[in-house]
Amino acid sequence: MSLSEIQSRIADEERRVGRAAGSTQLIAVSKKQPNDRVEAVLKEGHRVFGENQVQEAAGKWPEFRDRYDNVELHLLGPLQSNKTRQAMELFDVIHTLDRLKLAKRFGMIRDEIGKCPDIFIQVNTGAEEQKAGISPDEVEAFVTECRALDLPVIGLMCIPPVDEEPSLHFALLAKLAKSNGLENLSMGMSGDFERAIAQGATHVRVGSAIFGERPTPAQ
Repeated sequence: MSLSEIQSRIADEERRVGRAAGSTQLIAVSKKQPNDRVEAVLKEGHRVFGENQVQEAAGKWPEFRDRYDNVELHLLGPLQSNKTRQAMELFDVIHTLDRLKLAKRFGMIRDEIGKCPDIFIQVNTGAEEQKAGISPDEVEAFVTECRALDLPVIGLMCIPPVDEEPSLHFALLAKLAKSNGLENLSMGMSGDFERAIAQGATHVRVGSAIFGERPTPAQ
């Protein structure tokens, strides 16, 4: 599937559910994709990309940013505390804040470098032990703590369980965001982004549907 096809499907779903045109931002998830595929999407004019690992992004994006203007980079994977400074210098938006220790580190480094990416709090809507994110009943207290640190928290993010109806999780995330005065929702991937848009997603994270399946690493 092409970038233009995904963009058309997003626009169609916005119209279908009465959302404003362009109210959903498409994040092209370029993690572990060959540089030639990423550059092909850049050449089509797309400028918003997502990566899962700080180290991979650091090896890929500085060069692309030298050649393409207005690239916006989103961190979608878990962030280790020792990578915080590098992440804050490289990414424009971080989607995976999930603990107070990391929030405090954001605040400390922000004071040192004079800037902080926009931040989403990751919510583990399915209460999955193996998955990062705070529990839904912790959201209000955690948002309050982050605001006390003067962090630019702009919304909530979730990754629904693979064996459950994602719309239920998207609806829960939307309810939590609204009750905490947060306007942005990072939810929906290649297989369910239209259902996420129907529930109010402002950012959808689409990778394989744009770039194709990631190459299998050589043995």
